[in-house]
Amino acid sequence: MKRHLCGVHAVREALASHAKDVAVVYVTGDAARGPLAELSALARSQRVTVEETTSEALDALAAGLRHQGVIAVAGGDYPYVDLDALLERARARSGSPLVVCLDEVTDPHNLGAIVRSVVALGGDGVVTLKDRAAPVTPVVVRTSAGATEHCAIARVVNLSRALDTLEREGYRTVGLDMAGATDLEAVDLTGPVALVVGSEGSGLRRLVRERCSVLARIPLQGPVASLNASVAAGVAIYEVTRQRRAPST
Repeated sequence: MKRHLCGVHAVREALASHAKDVAVVYVTGDAARGPLAELSALARSQRVTVEETTSEALDALAAGLRHQGVIAVAGGDYPYVDLDALLERARARSGSPLVVCLDEVTDPHNLGAIVRSVVALGGDGVVTLKDRAAPVTPVVVRTSAGATEHCAIARVVNLSRALDTLEREGYRTVGLDMAGATDLEAVDLTGPVALVVGSEGSGLRRLVRERCSVLARIPLQGPVASLNASVAAGVAIYEVTRQRRAPST
């Protein structure tokens, strides 16, 4: 099965991270200038075939997504990793890894936005479910601005068991819950952390909530009662990075 990566950012990140998996880059006929010219040059420098085509042909490949005049075709399904590989990679990158675990997050736009925040703010990976959760699709890739091409994403059958594994590996599992007893900023997030984000509608499931070592809320001051999954994840990831760069006292 081929993957279609639509848009300038997604194609650029694919070429930067694993050009060997890109079979061809299709660009519209105005590729002689601007970002499309830069992408074409980058692809050719990586020995990736570049072919000019029409906007109508790209529309058909994009299946409703905005393509900005460029689509890359990569071989195979999205390269998920298993949980052990994700944790090994996280250990190699940092003494205080950050992993974001998703409990039945089904909206592909939320998944893409969360992956983008993880990559942009220095997180080490995402754990999601094999069932009852959004997989990585072209919509997710585009929403993430290509960050999926840089992120280790593991899919597991049972999130509760995955959280047990994370705790055995020394992670503090912090569930985001508006009914949590502790403000997020009061939780020590300087060591290895797994942030656990619930579904868009019902939040964390009971068994997942019970597996978390702490339930933390993001304090809100306005009239809105809650944040959606991707916004809550972004705020929490930023709080982790804020605490870690704060000077010790």
